[in-house]
Amino acid sequence: MILVTGGAGFIGANFVLDWLAGSTEAIVNLDKLTYAGNLQTLASAADNPRHVFVQGDIGDTALVARLMAEHRPRAVVNFAAESHVDRSIHGPEDFVQTNVLGTFRLLEAVRGHWASLPQAEKAAFRFLHVSTDEVYGTLSATDPAFTETNRYEPNSPYSASKAASDHLVRAWHHTYGLPVLTTNCSNNYGPYHFPEKLIPLMIVNALAGKSLPVYGDGMQVRDWLYVKDHCSAIRRVLEAGKLGETYNVGGWNEKPNIEIVRTVCALLDELKPRADGKPYAEQITYVTDRPGHDRRYAIDARKLERELGWKPAETFESGIRKTVEWYLANGEWVRNVQSGSYRDWVSKQYGGAVPA
Repeated sequence: MILVTGGAGFIGANFVLDWLAGSTEAIVNLDKLTYAGNLQTLASAADNPRHVFVQGDIGDTALVARLMAEHRPRAVVNFAAESHVDRSIHGPEDFVQTNVLGTFRLLEAVRGHWASLPQAEKAAFRFLHVSTDEVYGTLSATDPAFTETNRYEPNSPYSASKAASDHLVRAWHHTYGLPVLTTNCSNNYGPYHFPEKLIPLMIVNALAGKSLPVYGDGMQVRDWLYVKDHCSAIRRVLEAGKLGETYNVGGWNEKPNIEIVRTVCALLDELKPRADGKPYAEQITYVTDRPGHDRRYAIDARKLERELGWKPAETFESGIRKTVEWYLANGEWVRNVQSGSYRDWVSKQYGGAVPA
């Protein structure tokens, strides 16, 4: 079996569901269930004996050590992170606590277990750390895309905390020999995305008749990666990645934010038109840009394709249509996330106790 941290969040939960659907191997899923963790996303796995959910913190060294000893996973995949740039600007301490100290404590617990394994299990063990392209900083319009050798130049509290966690993972490999792999991905989108992020926020606000806020001139460029493509890349790196290496994961879809918003509006015009017949794009409003907003990110994912044979299955056009269709078909999930009723369900389900 494998241990997944942060497996009730957006990317982690998609990974768990895809893993259970495509593998016979079990998963222990450790998640703190902060505001962005949602067990309703994992409802289809609730009765699956191959999915063991544990509510807890990666910073709880004793808990992680106990899980490692009890379940003896062959690999750890670390998704657990605070990940919203805007939130990091207003409250950076949580990001340092989880992304830096949490990763340190997780590494120490895993290292203690790994060191005690018989040689064959020790050699086969893997620790895969999931990170972000934001650690590389920002690009001009003419700069080449980020490669794995780009210098780290993080510009937000979020990206700085992720850069620190990447450095810890690297150091634990070079100093202690821990068998690590790191992936740095571009902007993910797709089903189960918490509606504070750009694409789900635009969908939810549009349907509610609210304004669609776009920072600055809307020309900030990002590379967009469909979440299920990201999950397949992680599986491939876990399977065949070279120890100590970093692999950039991107969708080859560089687009400015305003184009993303207009694409979402056009799909909603087609799939769920406004009652008054007007275009959803009328709801777009431009708001003051956030502090330190990076202008452009772009991922060069050729190393992953060249060395491990991976490339994304979805184009942006196919992925964004699937995403909008999913949100239209899953209004209850969105409402529950917004209302917090899923947290009430967790409390009722577990009686306020941490499930073992």
